[in-house]
Amino acid sequence: MAVKVAVGTSQDHDPVAAFAAASDRARESLGAVCDLAVLFAAAPHLGHAKGILSVVHERLGPHHLIGCGAGGVLGAGRELETGPGAVVWALAAPEAEIATHHVVTEHGPDGELVVSGLPDSDGSASEAIVALCDPYSFSAEALLEQLNAARPGVPVLGGLASAAAAGSASLFRDGQVLDSGAVACSIGGLTILPCVSQGATAVGPEMTITAASGNVIETLASVPAVERLREAIGELSEREQQLAARGLLLGIVIDPNRPEYRRGDFLVRPIIGADEQRGTLAIGERVSVGQTVRMHVRDAAAADEDLRDALRAQVLALGREGVAGALLFTCNGRGSHMFEVPDHDASTVEDALGAPAGGFFCAGEIGPVGGRNFLHGFTATLAVFGR
Repeated sequence: MAVKVAVGTSQDHDPVAAFAAASDRARESLGAVCDLAVLFAAAPHLGHAKGILSVVHERLGPHHLIGCGAGGVLGAGRELETGPGAVVWALAAPEAEIATHHVVTEHGPDGELVVSGLPDSDGSASEAIVALCDPYSFSAEALLEQLNAARPGVPVLGGLASAAAAGSASLFRDGQVLDSGAVACSIGGLTILPCVSQGATAVGPEMTITAASGNVIETLASVPAVERLREAIGELSEREQQLAARGLLLGIVIDPNRPEYRRGDFLVRPIIGADEQRGTLAIGERVSVGQTVRMHVRDAAAADEDLRDALRAQVLALGREGVAGALLFTCNGRGSHMFEVPDHDASTVEDALGAPAGGFFCAGEIGPVGGRNFLHGFTATLAVFGR
């Protein structure tokens, strides 16, 4: 049977009525049994989490369910960045293997972070894992580190919950309301393609790290890093220099075994500090000698181009199978903060894929680059479901 995706949305101020309406719209559009529902609830609705869960189960009857609170939600080509918003994303995939999980992190006897609640690595193979994490009680980095080691090549997609009301929950799992950890869904038996648009454009030359420690780059091409970077900036066009002045980023090549490096081959990270005296640069990622880096800049035009190129690649990859729908996790620094037009990411995704998409504005987005899963910022990350 063909995989189907439907999305229902509502801006009703009453939380239960909003999710009742969104569930009804998703059910009518789906026209089949719902195997997985993913809920996104804007902050004004979070004080009524139990009522929300109850009405979604009553109206939609999903076999499995996860969800989280959001600073803003996306669905039906629209972005509701503020105020009340309810999104119900529904999947009909009767041949899929789906399981939900409540994942927690705690400190082990030696002080290390231990992740528990993950699916067994020796179980059935997953096409993908969707993870929605509470940013205050849970380490997404620890989760990704463990999954990268235990399930290499399995994409993890999702984001950090971006809204939580005092004394109420920000996470949903099946019939549970949770206020800590992460909720995850492992999905196998159908085609799921990851898509990560980092919203940045590469500028200037590629440079090799020749000395480094931790997240500090000491030399680039055997020249003090600050000096080499300053030289490279001086070679940029006037417009590129203006964008670099607003905030320069470094892209790190994750897979060096490519004949040439293109958009999507770089893990983009901010430069978080520079030591003029020592000539070193600190960035938001650990680095090692021999890695290739390239400067990146970010603006609305670059983010738009990057997203459209990434979506075009997903459509081509699926070919005749076609797209059933997508889950969209976009940064809360995008939307009207970045783009002059409304509903940019939501409308771009639905137009490019020709299929329904739903999601939320995250406080950090999760997705793979170069075959490894990372926590990002300012990205639009998608799980694209084939038919």
